[in-house]
Amino acid sequence: MACSEMQDREASRYRTTLPAPGHSEVNLCSVLSLGKDLSKVTMPVMFNEPLSFLQRVAEYMEYAKLLKRASLETDPLVRLQYVTAFAVSALASNCDRLGKPFNPILGETYELQRDDFRILCEQVSHHPPVSAFHADSEDFVFHGSIQPKLKFWGKSIEIHPKGMVTVELPKWREAYTWQNVNCILHNVLVGQIWMEQLGMLEIKQHGGANLKAELSFKSAGWNSKDLHRVEGFIFDQDRKRLSYLYGKWTESLKTSEAALYDEALERIKREKSPQNSPGHKKVLARLHSLKVGAFRAASQDTIDDPSQDFPDTDGLTIDDVPGSIVLWEATPRPADSAEYYQFTTFAMSLNEMEPGLKDIICPTDSRLRPDIRKLESGDQDGAASEKNRLEEKQRDCRKIRKHKKSSTDWTPRWFQKNINTYTGLEDWHYVGGYWDRNYGEVEDIF
Repeated sequence: MACSEMQDREASRYRTTLPAPGHSEVNLCSVLSLGKDLSKVTMPVMFNEPLSFLQRVAEYMEYAKLLKRASLETDPLVRLQYVTAFAVSALASNCDRLGKPFNPILGETYELQRDDFRILCEQVSHHPPVSAFHADSEDFVFHGSIQPKLKFWGKSIEIHPKGMVTVELPKWREAYTWQNVNCILHNVLVGQIWMEQLGMLEIKQHGGANLKAELSFKSAGWNSKDLHRVEGFIFDQDRKRLSYLYGKWTESLKTSEAALYDEALERIKREKSPQNSPGHKKVLARLHSLKVGAFRAASQDTIDDPSQDFPDTDGLTIDDVPGSIVLWEATPRPADSAEYYQFTTFAMSLNEMEPGLKDIICPTDSRLRPDIRKLESGDQDGAASEKNRLEEKQRDCRKIRKHKKSSTDWTPRWFQKNINTYTGLEDWHYVGGYWDRNYGEVEDIF
């Protein structure tokens, strides 16, 4: 069975809408001050979308097929291309998503299983907030942690997803590491809100050929020409460019040979050269028709302005490199996505309680949070009440732990701090045991 057919079959098993329509408010003027770290602010529920941040982390796996594809490739360059496509694809669901996910409660977990992977997420720290995750399949292992920082700057909100992520391909004894780029929300107080991912994404390949991908997420600029645009290269150890990567993080990512990119770039330069423009030819024709005595100040404004006749860029651009291969394309969103928090089809299913699931998932799973459940059902007042109750309960538990003589530290159940083998940096690693379904000593956090 083809990969697309398998995806369609799997997608049909899950819901494609929410129990009730809804949207998130975005005007933060009444609750924030300049430079405020939003991760430390108790936000009204009207700003939320009905998902926990742990569930947003699990959205990384929407295009897990790219990692499977990478594991099947024999060329390390192509493997890195597909891993890079996976890293970019994880950002696509962010587009137009203006709602803030619920802050996870300390000890909260979320699991998700699909035909080709399973993932576990746990909130391992509250101050600072840290979410750890571990996904695996027959073809890959994907793990890491995210420490989100959100700051309000008057007209914009900056989202910094700090933390290292790692992909391992056991078949090839390779690993890939990177940090996600920043996200900026513009015009959060007045005007049309728009979003951009901004910064450099560097993906290092450990083992094998030790290649590296470097992608630039462009700023939209004054004319929005580069809105959502991403481009860069894969280099070998000698900084030789091996392939060109380009596209939009909201739509697709393509690749071509570096030589084909150079040829396309030279062609663009020639086409945009003033010597090839109609305006330039008009100037030359006019000059040839004039006598020497015609060059007087009064007659200068009779000469055509070449800039007015420069050709536009509707033809070949750097986004149209002949011979390119499409690595990834975003799945179209549901037609009524705008009525349901701008969710993708994948996101629609994340809080679904499938038949029999409640009997086997961990009692700390995000699907069991009453505030999220009420918000997705359209009960905003009930969600606000439950959200306040859970926050008070979390504060009370923290006070109890603080007064215990034995220990004042929270110990995560499924993850512990360790050193990342590939980066040498401290990170959170899965200790195992979750999928054995032994949850007898799990704390009641809801």
